[in-house]
Amino acid sequence: MKILVTGGAGFIGTNVVLRMAERGHEVIVLDNLSKRGSAANLACIRAKTKAQFAKVDIRRLQDIEDVVSCNPVDVVIHLAAQTAVTTSLEDPMDDFTTNALGTLNVLETVRKYAPEAVVLYSSTNKVYGDLADLKLTETETRYEAEIDGVGDDRQLDFFSPYGCSKGAADQYVRDYHRVYGLKTVVARQSCIYGEYQNGTEDQGWVAWFAKAVMEDRRITIYGNGKQVRDALHVQDLVDFYEKAISGGPFGKTYNVGGGPDKSMSLIDLLRILGKILKKEPILDYGPERVGDQKYFVSANERAFETFGWKPKIGTEEGVRRLISHMEAQE
Repeated sequence: MKILVTGGAGFIGTNVVLRMAERGHEVIVLDNLSKRGSAANLACIRAKTKAQFAKVDIRRLQDIEDVVSCNPVDVVIHLAAQTAVTTSLEDPMDDFTTNALGTLNVLETVRKYAPEAVVLYSSTNKVYGDLADLKLTETETRYEAEIDGVGDDRQLDFFSPYGCSKGAADQYVRDYHRVYGLKTVVARQSCIYGEYQNGTEDQGWVAWFAKAVMEDRRITIYGNGKQVRDALHVQDLVDFYEKAISGGPFGKTYNVGGGPDKSMSLIDLLRILGKILKKEPILDYGPERVGDQKYFVSANERAFETFGWKPKIGTEEGVRRLISHMEAQE
């Protein structure tokens, strides 16, 4: 197949491109190379694959059309995005144009030039809001919920500019199936981590914490550190992508996370890092951040029932893989 990957030089994008190229697919990478680490990721892609590259900003419709009109594609994996809640609070206009308008540009391009292509959109658990209604209990290291994961049938509740822009895009992708018949799939992702992740304090917290502990830098914990996420290794995520683009059903949304058995709090991750790296993390504490969920664990039943997909890589194994990759890059 000919596969177009927007944001293809990003963290998830790099893993997708390498996997798809390894499978023998023809891959086209679109990226504006604005994120830290994307140029290095692109160099790796060029060294390991024959993927084509076009420097494209998805906020400009003509840029995308220029590529797709000349390269009829079978699949579009749309990963390009502004990915941090904090950044969206600082510049909501840029957040909107990247996430909402950029996605609409991708959909319109596919509708005009590749209407038979499968479109997979990388959404977020933030479409469910801050989940303040969940009844939580607080243990020594984490929050626990009465439910065994948040399902993809939960009512949407966009919170923060980031939640609004990603949520709007999420719904556009669904609706372009209903209205125009595009073959769309929405993956509402939880905490993704793994190789090629260049984490920051605002996004990609597993890699950020790992790098900080490795370099003996101080880590700021916003809140009490008991916030829980279900960490999903990026290779498990790419497994889902492969299944989802293979032939439908289309027009569906899927929660895609680590699930209850791969959930961890910030404190849990710090303990794992301390064990692996044999050093104590250096911590500061700050106030809770706007829009931060105290608890999100994905219920993946729909993805399992539809595709037989479930995560395979355990949390500690995945963190070890990430650290090994980071050490190899030094």
